[in-house]
Amino acid sequence: MSSTAIKDTMDALVNELNQHTYNYYVLAMPTIADYEFDQKLAELNRMELAHPEYADPDSPTQKVGGDITKNFTTVKHRWPMMSLGNTYNEQDLRDFDERITKALGSNFEYVCELKFDGLSISLTYENSRLVRAVTRGDGTKGDDVTANVKTISNIPHKLKSAEAPELFEIRGEIFMHKAAFNRLNIEREELGEITYANPRNFASGTIKMQDPKEVAKRPLDAFFYSLNTEKEYFKTHYESLQELKKWGFHISQDTKLCNDIESVLEFIHYWEKRRYELGYDIDGIVIKVNSFNQQQELGFTAKSPRWAISYKYKAEEVETVLNSVSYQVGRTGAVTPVANLVPILLAGTTVKRATLHNANEIQRLDLHIGDRVAVEKGGEIIPKIIRVNFSARQPGALPVIYPQNCPECGTELIRKEGEVAFYCPNDEGCGPQIVGKIQHFISRKAMNIDGLGDETIVAFYQKGLVKHISDLYTLKDHQDELKTMERFGEKSITNMLKGIELSKQMPFEKVLFGLGIRYVGETVARKLAIATGNIDTLMGLNAEQLTAIDEIGQRIAESILEYFGDPAHIQQIELLRTHGLQFVAEDVAVILESDKLTGKTFVISGVFEQHSREELKQLIEKHGGKILSSISAKLNYLLAGDNMGPSKLEKAQKLNIPFLTVEELLKLLK
Repeated sequence: MSSTAIKDTMDALVNELNQHTYNYYVLAMPTIADYEFDQKLAELNRMELAHPEYADPDSPTQKVGGDITKNFTTVKHRWPMMSLGNTYNEQDLRDFDERITKALGSNFEYVCELKFDGLSISLTYENSRLVRAVTRGDGTKGDDVTANVKTISNIPHKLKSAEAPELFEIRGEIFMHKAAFNRLNIEREELGEITYANPRNFASGTIKMQDPKEVAKRPLDAFFYSLNTEKEYFKTHYESLQELKKWGFHISQDTKLCNDIESVLEFIHYWEKRRYELGYDIDGIVIKVNSFNQQQELGFTAKSPRWAISYKYKAEEVETVLNSVSYQVGRTGAVTPVANLVPILLAGTTVKRATLHNANEIQRLDLHIGDRVAVEKGGEIIPKIIRVNFSARQPGALPVIYPQNCPECGTELIRKEGEVAFYCPNDEGCGPQIVGKIQHFISRKAMNIDGLGDETIVAFYQKGLVKHISDLYTLKDHQDELKTMERFGEKSITNMLKGIELSKQMPFEKVLFGLGIRYVGETVARKLAIATGNIDTLMGLNAEQLTAIDEIGQRIAESILEYFGDPAHIQQIELLRTHGLQFVAEDVAVILESDKLTGKTFVISGVFEQHSREELKQLIEKHGGKILSSISAKLNYLLAGDNMGPSKLEKAQKLNIPFLTVEELLKLLK
């Protein structure tokens, strides 16, 4: 290979790997498997050693983690968060053991720990209190996410033990349990939002959210595995873990002391078979020399300790045959392709189907019916096709073509600019959408109607008893017909009708959420109800007025306008109103703390580091101020945060509206 070709290859690898690193650490949306990334990184490292004159100072071989997101304060780590050397084979572990034995002799122990697949975090405690939580970042500095981390229930804010050092850092991994991941991803899918590929991405995306109140709604967990202090408090790593447990930290029970490399390999093989039985994801095993004195003796390379290594499991994959592709229509009309496979055993379960996500994925894989495909579970909860064995493709195999029309009702599918999913717009005439919409309406987080379940709604739809949400409130007129249905006795019917009647008392925000407007989740529905007070005001708002409401972006505003622009939806709302449902928000009395802002009007816009917009709204109202939804000449102040919309900024400047920071607002209140 010529010098030019070598340099071009190295530059291309640097650019590709830096992009993958950004996708993984900053966007929390990786586009490459860990094993593939590590192989490319190893290739680049070999080329840099052979041709140091072409090495790029921005090479990912010189970095530990990813870049810093711009949404949080950057904090320098007191002790760098170094990465570990990775291996996927036993011989590398034996070579590692040989190096350790050569340096220390035979008198040492290893500690074997599960390698959790989550987000690395460093917590600082001073005088037994949590004062700071920082992400790995680039290894030397990371993002301050203290407010978000404090919402995780098993992370102590104050330690149980008085024996803890005055100042220390503890390192760990934030993760999400598989059951919680499944539940939350289903909710995202129902709202038409992009689902996360695995729990690690979901946990990482959650920790990077701006509003700690939203973070608190997502059940995160954390394991801790490393203590950093100014002076030595313990002789061994294993001893420090036992003490950390007494201080109140969540320490994995599945940690083992090993006297030799054979015991280490036995531990690795044990968990390779049983890792899928855990309620959370692991992607390997971490092996550390136990003695702190021996760790110091072994020292560090530029980016990793010489006394530790991680053995990573390859994601389990199996080859099978693609029989067909079917298409599922969700409640919001999104059409999801699903691969139907010749059944295989994968990661302890029989797999017959695999997600294909969207039309782009079908095109990327170049799928044909009858293809031999590699299916992976790995960190994915739902199996997915990762590649096609093109050499085994049969002559004349038909390509998989994403449909142009809804597979259920035949309506032409549409895809909006900037979205990956095609969806069916016929929400009032497409069977799965109708059923899904009614199932959503009766769900616990919406109208919470006792005596009704998903299967019952399907049966009612098939029998022609319900075709719209409003039909639930006319079921009392069909009791004779209900009695002829299987599993519907008089008591069941009475309970169901009672539940339907009681649902009329549910507050406006629940009704609004129950309508199933695309992108209007539980939180958004609550904010809309508070901001507008009633359905008529909400229906009368334009795009600018909607986006002036806390957390309502352009996409949500467009969806709301589109929903209320459909006469069929307005008809349903009027029918529900005649049945007695609540379309006016309950008045919440504001107890005034002072009258310092009486007669003053405010618009709140942008992102605020220490406060949510709802908190600022409440603060202003408690002191007599009034919140407006849009900028006009009547406005007294614009409370401005970061990333404010350019149109609002321009309009406020034209009208000479005074700008306030949060600090200036607090000064007014003093």
